[in-house]
Amino acid sequence: MRTMPVGDRALLVELADGDEAGALHAELLRRRASGALPPIREIVPAARTVLLDGLDRPGHFARELMEWEIPALHASVQDAIEVPVRYDGPDLADVAALWQVTAEEVVRIHSAAEFRVAFCGFAPGFGYLTGLPQQYAVPRRATPRTSVPAGALALAGPYTGVYPRSSPGGWQLIGTTDAVLWDPAREPAALLSPGTRVRFVPERR
Repeated sequence: MRTMPVGDRALLVELADGDEAGALHAELLRRRASGALPPIREIVPAARTVLLDGLDRPGHFARELMEWEIPALHASVQDAIEVPVRYDGPDLADVAALWQVTAEEVVRIHSAAEFRVAFCGFAPGFGYLTGLPQQYAVPRRATPRTSVPAGALALAGPYTGVYPRSSPGGWQLIGTTDAVLWDPAREPAALLSPGTRVRFVPERR
């Protein structure tokens, strides 16, 4: 773990990998819920870092943080959000070839996994979900698409994601959902937030 000041009131904590970042994020949320944290305006996880913004004494907190015993990341007690999916993406056959299985087996493997939102970014409502074993990581497309439709279920590297709106993108598209990922009129606006457990449920054809 390495801590770096960001301005006068923020702290960036760098971890060895995504699992450690997720474990720290979960522990920060647990301590904040129990009242064991000093006031912090925002806790923002990323792939290997956690940003703490709005600290009154970031240097003091950094020293305290180095003494924490952080439990390994474990399953949340909250129920997983179920997202209905049509596994009809244009890259499904390509992913099957990369995994050396049939398209039907891609659906079975993907829908059997339980995912966790590791962090959010790229676009409002876009979550980077982990949960597939490392052997199922896939490369981005060599040539990104100029337009990916909203609701596209996609894979890139170790992550699964759902495009909340139409945008360019280079991820491998394996399915489609009608779930609304981002709705400013909803509270919270994002369907998927860091730490949320997610399952993708195949729709019957």
